[in-house]
Amino acid sequence: MTTPHRSITPAAAVRLVAMRELNTRLRTKSFVLGTAVILVVLAGYLLLQASLFSGMDTKRVGLAGQAASIAQPLREQADAFGLDVETTTVADPAAGREQVAEGELDALVTGSAADLTVVVDKSLDDQLRAALGGIARNEVLSAKLVEAGVNPDQVLADVAATQVRVIPLEQEDDTNGQRLVIGLIMVFLLYMSIVTYGSLVAQGVVEEKASRVVEILLSTVRPWHLMLGKVLGVGLVGLTQLLILAGAGLVMATATGVLTLSGVAVGTILWGLVWYLLGYFLYATVYAGAGSLVSRQEDAQSVLTPVSMVLIIGFVVGLNLLIQDPDSTASEVVSMIPLLSPVLMPGRIATGVAPLWQIGLSIVLTLLTVALFTWLAGRVYRNAVLHTGARMKLRDALKG
Repeated sequence: MTTPHRSITPAAAVRLVAMRELNTRLRTKSFVLGTAVILVVLAGYLLLQASLFSGMDTKRVGLAGQAASIAQPLREQADAFGLDVETTTVADPAAGREQVAEGELDALVTGSAADLTVVVDKSLDDQLRAALGGIARNEVLSAKLVEAGVNPDQVLADVAATQVRVIPLEQEDDTNGQRLVIGLIMVFLLYMSIVTYGSLVAQGVVEEKASRVVEILLSTVRPWHLMLGKVLGVGLVGLTQLLILAGAGLVMATATGVLTLSGVAVGTILWGLVWYLLGYFLYATVYAGAGSLVSRQEDAQSVLTPVSMVLIIGFVVGLNLLIQDPDSTASEVVSMIPLLSPVLMPGRIATGVAPLWQIGLSIVLTLLTVALFTWLAGRVYRNAVLHTGARMKLRDALKG
C-alpha cells in the first residue's frame, strides 16, 4: 500500500472527496430524471386529490316540480349537518333522471315537501338523507300544528333552539388528520432517502474496489477521510433531492388546496431535514463499512441486506404505530430507539404529540449511536477496503 501524502489536511481531503461525489452524482441522468419523475407523480397525485376533495365536498341536488320550494330549507338543513349542497331546478324529471345516471347530479328530488321522492344512482348520502328527512318531518309537523290551532313557526323555532349541552374534557383538534398525513409523508420520504443514498454509498465503495480506483485515491488521502468524504458527498446529494421534493410538494399541496396547515408542514420539513442528516449518517457509515467487505457488486447484497432489513422493520413498525396511535406508549418507546428514531420521531413531531424532552433525548441518543457506528465503520473500512477476492469476515475487519 502506498503511503498517503501528508501535504493535504484532513478537512481538505474530506472536502475534495465530498465535492467529487456531489458534482458527479448531481449531474447524472438518474438523479435528474428520478427527481423529475417523482415531482410529476407528486403533482398528478395532488391534482387528483384536489379534484376528488372538491367533488366530495359538494352534493349536487336537482329539484323538480313542487320540490323546488325546498331549495333554501335544504341548504340550511345540509349546513347544519356540515354538508355543502348545490341545488338546481330541473324542469323535466325524466331529464333529471338522465343527469343522475350520467353523474351530473348526485340526487333528483321530486314531490311535495311532506312527501319527497329521491332518485339516486346507487345510494343516498347519509347526511343528505337526514337533511331531506328533517324537511319532510317539519312539513308534516307544521300541518298537524295548524290543524291543532297552534302557531307552527313558534313551535319549530323552539324545537330548533333545543340542543344537547356537550362538555368536552379535552379540546378536539380538527387538524389531527392532516397532521397525520404530513407525518406519514415525511416518514416515507426519510425512509426512501436513507435507503437510497445509503445504498449508493455502499455501491460506490464496491465499484471503487472492483475498478482498483480506491488504490489510487488512498495514495493521496487516508481511508478514514475517503469514507467520510464519500458519505458526506452522497448525503448532500440526498439532502438536495429531499429539499427539492419537500419544497415543491409543499408549494403544490398549498396551491391545490389539499394542504391548509402550511405552518405545520414547514415545521415538519425542517425537522425532517434534521432527522435525515441524523438517520443518513447513522446508516450511511454502516453501509460504507459493509460495502468495503466485498469486492464485487454480485456479493454486495449479502452484506447490505441485514442493514436494509433494520430500516425496513423500522419503517413498517413506525408507519403502523403512527396510524394506530402516535401518542401510545409503544410509539414513544420505539421512537426513542436510535436505529428507528430517524423514521418514527419526525412523524410523531408532525402530529404534535412528541414533547420536547423526548425529541431532545432521542437526538442525543442518535448522535451517540452515530459516533459509535462511525468509529466502528471507519475501522472496518480501513482494514477491508484494500482487501480483494472473497468476502472479508466482519470479525477480521474489526480486528485489523
